[in-house]
Amino acid sequence: MLNLFFVIVLKMTVNGVATATVVSNFLSALLLFVKLVKSKQNICIRKEEFRFDRKVFLRIMQIGLPSGIQSAVFGAANIVIQSAINSLGTIVMAASSAAFNIEVCVYDIMNSFSQACTTFVGQNYGAGNLKHCKKILLLCILEDAVATASMIIIVLFFGKNLLRIFSTDSQVINTGYIRLLMIFAAYTFSMLYENMSGYLRGFGISFMPALFTVIGICGVRLLWMATVFPKSKTFKKIMMAYPLSLSFTAVLIFILLIMFRPSNRFAKTMNNKKKEKIVIQKREKGDE
Repeated sequence: MLNLFFVIVLKMTVNGVATATVVSNFLSALLLFVKLVKSKQNICIRKEEFRFDRKVFLRIMQIGLPSGIQSAVFGAANIVIQSAINSLGTIVMAASSAAFNIEVCVYDIMNSFSQACTTFVGQNYGAGNLKHCKKILLLCILEDAVATASMIIIVLFFGKNLLRIFSTDSQVINTGYIRLLMIFAAYTFSMLYENMSGYLRGFGISFMPALFTVIGICGVRLLWMATVFPKSKTFKKIMMAYPLSLSFTAVLIFILLIMFRPSNRFAKTMNNKKKEKIVIQKREKGDE
């Protein structure tokens, strides 16, 4: 709404969209903060809790920093791909941009399940309900598959009509539809690796999924653009980097999941701790 207000009503251009983004984020953060402060439920913020906690800070950095670096490296890989797209002319540029604006809506739906997986796995891990964690992963993958597949079918069915919102040029529409087809064909792999990564992050395992994702996504795409694309400079060749990189990353994250087996490993750790407590309690009773 703010985008429309700044652009249509105030007649601003790119700076209007940027201003709207900053204002909306600030207002959202402010409203959420006020809600948390005034909340009378268990989840609330109290003045006495406003202090620096070194252990919590380090834990946040341990989990959050790898994801941040991963996003930064993604940006570098996307710049290389966008540069290659730009080299193919204005029609391809317009088509790719139009298709991207459509596909990102589907991606947001798909990605929301991996975020939910991290949240619920983290909650159950913290509560010691490790048996629920595997079920959460399977449910997230299943529900994500249904939701994402439904959206893909709808978008592909109305794809060319949606692309006409951005351009009436038939070449732009057809080229944009090629991108939609190839990207959505790779979303199965994307859905799998993101949910598995979310599952691992729920256990606090963040660095290795981020590293493997950077290797799988960025490494494969950069290698593809450096070796294969120069030999055949077509839009389809660029788009092939997506299913290849996403499928490779899904395999890497699956191997990582098998290696860590976090629910089994942490279950054994918790059982050992319980046994130790029982032994200590028995000894204390015996001393009495």
